[in-house]
Amino acid sequence: MPANSDTTPLHHARSGQDDPLLIAGKTYHSRLLTGTGKYRDLEQTRAATLAAGAEIVTVAIRRSNIGQNADEPNLLDVLPPDEFTILPNTAGCFTADDAVRTCKLARELLGGQQLVKLEVLGDQKTLFPDMPATLKAAEMLISDGFEVMVYCNDDPLMARLLAQMGCVAVMPLAAPIGSGLGIQNRYNIMTIVEEATVPILVDAGVGTASDAAIAMELGCDGVLMNTAIAGAKDPVTMAHAMRLAIQAGRLASKAGRIPRQRFASASSPTAGLID
Repeated sequence: MPANSDTTPLHHARSGQDDPLLIAGKTYHSRLLTGTGKYRDLEQTRAATLAAGAEIVTVAIRRSNIGQNADEPNLLDVLPPDEFTILPNTAGCFTADDAVRTCKLARELLGGQQLVKLEVLGDQKTLFPDMPATLKAAEMLISDGFEVMVYCNDDPLMARLLAQMGCVAVMPLAAPIGSGLGIQNRYNIMTIVEEATVPILVDAGVGTASDAAIAMELGCDGVLMNTAIAGAKDPVTMAHAMRLAIQAGRLASKAGRIPRQRFASASSPTAGLID
């Protein structure tokens, strides 16, 4: 069979066909989730989303029009729900009650959809999650039938608790939202992944393709990003780079890296050398 055949195992590994991501009972072939804010216009939003190969796109309900304003451009015109899973998020919410109200509005606008991304922020400067408020909101939403993907800090104990509560995915930050600093605490992320009972997706702080690859090499199930793509000089090209980085990092994780060691290890055997 030709090496470039669409039915080769390598092709399927690249495309994700034989390594799907399962969230709330639904299968996805892309492990890159993208945001929809900060782009120049809706046309660029669609172009970058397609270049990223994203199947799940997040929408800030408080900042984006998905039908609540009939006289304004509608994001769903360029990212229709029959092509993408629209994941409403509670960006900009600083209380549990505000986040819950936003999710209920999203459910109405999206025909009863239960899947949401919860984030309850602690302050304007850091945009770190307010974890007590996040726990409160998660409990309220889950009891109301929502399927909650939750933004949180990189605390393994908190990640475990959120999964035990019934969140369908846990999304620890790599670094502050929009900072581009990359993963600041790899060992915490590794611990969260090792103890995971639900998908773990890095959310916030990715700056470039190598950051995305590292997240996947650590064993994460996926990465959500917005600013790293939308804020690039060429968002569409960066989206494509992120797509490849996610695929490469996932393959590397599954292949298993060599152990780190302090000193050299010859790549060619030394036995039988001619004196």
